[in-house]
Amino acid sequence: MKFRLYFALIMSCILSFFMSGWITFVNLGSHPEFVLFWMKAWSLAWPAAATISFLSAPEIQKFSAWLAKKV
Repeated sequence: MKFRLYFALIMSCILSFFMSGWITFVNLGSHPEFVLFWMKAWSLAWPAAATISFLSAPEIQKFSAWLAKKV
């Protein structure tokens, strides 16, 4: 369980960090307060991403294992 929690936190942190940065850039471009907007978006995205990652990981792992056997 500890591994699953750490994995979900780290993976969601990295993914939400880069995705929120990318989407903020796509929406605003090179704005003078880009980093401020990005960090606000990331602070809102990470808790949601961590929760989704933690709750959905077991089913995604099962589906991935099934898919790997089929392909």
